[in-house]
Amino acid sequence: MNGNAHPIAPLDASLLKITHVETLKPVPTPGTYGFGDIKTDYMLVMEYTAGSGWSAPEIKPYGPLALDPASNCLQYCTNVFEGMKAFIGPDGKARMFRADQNMTRLVSSAERMGLPTFDPDALLKCITALVSIERRWIPAENGHSLYIRPTMIGTKASIRVGKSDSALLYTLVTPVGPYFPISPAIPHPTLAGVSLLAISEHVRSWPGGTGGYKLGLNYSPGFVPQTLAAQEGYDQVLWCLDVGKKPEEGAVISEAGAMNFFAVLANEGSDGGITIVTPPLDGTILPGITRDSALQLLRAHADSLSTSSTSPFSSPLHSGSGPISVIERPLSLSELAQAAQAGRLLECFGTGTAVLVVAIERIGYYPLSKTTAVPIDSEHTENTPKITDIVMKGGLKGLGQVGKALYEKLGALKDGSEEWNGWNVVCE
Repeated sequence: MNGNAHPIAPLDASLLKITHVETLKPVPTPGTYGFGDIKTDYMLVMEYTAGSGWSAPEIKPYGPLALDPASNCLQYCTNVFEGMKAFIGPDGKARMFRADQNMTRLVSSAERMGLPTFDPDALLKCITALVSIERRWIPAENGHSLYIRPTMIGTKASIRVGKSDSALLYTLVTPVGPYFPISPAIPHPTLAGVSLLAISEHVRSWPGGTGGYKLGLNYSPGFVPQTLAAQEGYDQVLWCLDVGKKPEEGAVISEAGAMNFFAVLANEGSDGGITIVTPPLDGTILPGITRDSALQLLRAHADSLSTSSTSPFSSPLHSGSGPISVIERPLSLSELAQAAQAGRLLECFGTGTAVLVVAIERIGYYPLSKTTAVPIDSEHTENTPKITDIVMKGGLKGLGQVGKALYEKLGALKDGSEEWNGWNVVCE
C-alpha cells in the first residue's frame, strides 16, 4: 500500500477493455514485406504509477505513444521486451508457443531494471485476447507467423539518475516472414546457412552484466560490429569473450548475433557417437526459450537411446550407432577450429524466436597457429594473417541432421501439428 493506505492495483486481465478501430487496414500479401515493418490495427497498452498501480489494460487502435522528453526510458534505457510468435495450425486455430516462459522472462528483466512487476498470467491473458482480435494478420504460409513484441519502458519524467517508479507496458504485433533471406538454391526458410565473423574486441555481455536479460540496451551496441561483419562479407557476429582466459585457450563463444549457439561434434575415438554442445547460462547469455526447447527435445531423444522412453523425433539424429550427449559447457573458438581441422565438427546452428533454427555455414577468424584461433579486432595489423573460415561439413547445403530434425520438430510443435508437454497456448 502507499502512504495514504490506498491499495496498489495489480494487473487485472478481467478489466481489459477494447476500443475498436473505425476502419480495418488491408492485410498485405506474405512475401511483400520485411521482418517487423508492418503495423497492424491494434496494440495492447497499460500503465503503472507509483501511487495507483496498474491501470485497466486496453486493446486500442495502433498509434504513437506520448512520452515526456525527460522520460527515464529515453534518458537511461529502461526498456525491456520479449519476442513471441503466433501461428495458424492445420486445425485453423491460432497458437502461441511456450508464451508462459516469455512472460516469466519479461518479469525477470523488469526486476533487473528496477521496473514495476506484474502477474505474468494476467498479461498473457491480455496478449491472448490481442492475438485473437488480430487473427486475420497471422499468415498461414510456411515460414511465416505473427511476431508479438511485449515491451515495458520506464516513464518517470525526470533526468535524475535512478529507477523509474512509473512505466508503460504495451504489446504490438506484426506479420513476418523468414528473418534471413531465402537462398534461391534452398527455398525452404532458414535451411540455407548464414555466415558469422568472430569478434571479441566489441563485447555483447560480460560476467556480472545484463546479458542474461532481454533488455534493449543489450542490442543497440551490437549494431556497429554487425556493420563491420557485413563489410567483411559475413551475415552476423559471433560474439566471443576472452575475459580471464589464457591466450592459448582462445576466446569462448557466447552468442551468434541475437541467437543461441549450438555445435555438433563427432566424439573422439571409435564409439561412433556425437556430442551436442551449447554455451552455459552463466549470466552472459540470454536464456533463450527456443534454446531450452531444443535442449529438452535433444535430451529426451538421448535418454530414449538407453531407456524404454519414446523419442520426440521420428528419425535418428545422426548416421552412427553411438551415444548422443547433450552438454552445456564453455566452447572456445580454438576448440571449434581444431575440431573442424580434425573432421569432427559436423554442424553448427543458431536458435531463436525470430529464426527458429538456422544453419551456420562458416565462421571467420584469425589463425595465430595450428591450435589457436582468435576473433577479429582492431589491434591486428597489415601483417596479421588473412581471415580464415571454419566451414561446416554441409557447406552451403544448410542444416545438418541434428539442426534439420530440430527445425522440423519445433515447427510442428509451434503450429500445433504435434504436441509436447503442453507447450502451446491456443488463442480463442
